[in-house]
Amino acid sequence: MLWVAIDRGLRLADKRSLPCPNRNKWLEARDLLYEEIMEKAWNKELKYFGQSYDENEVLDSAVLIMPLVFFMQGSDPRFMSTLRKILHSPERGGLTSNNLVYRYDTNKSDDGVGGEEGTFCLCTLWCVEALTRAGEYDRTMLAKAVNMFEEFLLYLNHVGLCTEEISQAGEGLGNAVQGFTHVTLISAAYNLSRTLG
Repeated sequence: MLWVAIDRGLRLADKRSLPCPNRNKWLEARDLLYEEIMEKAWNKELKYFGQSYDENEVLDSAVLIMPLVFFMQGSDPRFMSTLRKILHSPERGGLTSNNLVYRYDTNKSDDGVGGEEGTFCLCTLWCVEALTRAGEYDRTMLAKAVNMFEEFLLYLNHVGLCTEEISQAGEGLGNAVQGFTHVTLISAAYNLSRTLG
């Protein structure tokens, strides 16, 4: 997210013609941070981006936003490898169950909250968006995005709202209504529709 903050500061200054007296330092910091992330977050043996520099063997669905924030292309081979790994079931080392995505494997990473979690609606929609971006270059990914999105819609309640998480039994868990999830639902629907033409 630090890379995103610096990048958006630069974009905002350029787009709005705002003064940016330290522009070259910002560019250098952003580019150095990019190189650091690519070096330390990428797990060369497992071939995916990990949760953190210290735990790059732990898969985390937060990396799905990489193409969404223009950190890298959805078609980048490293991102595609990460995306494919996330799409595996938890039993196979992935984060996807019934076309819904977990944040991360709670058996491998402790968030301090404890207990089991359901799949996260936000992470599932990030996955739809990531598949859509990858689908611009690989039509099988686009078909997967459509399938995942359509199945996700089945979990909305009778008035079209969703919760923060979904249990294995398909019940809504956590915060309801979750605003961040609904904004991402709109974004996923828009980008999927735009890509499908």
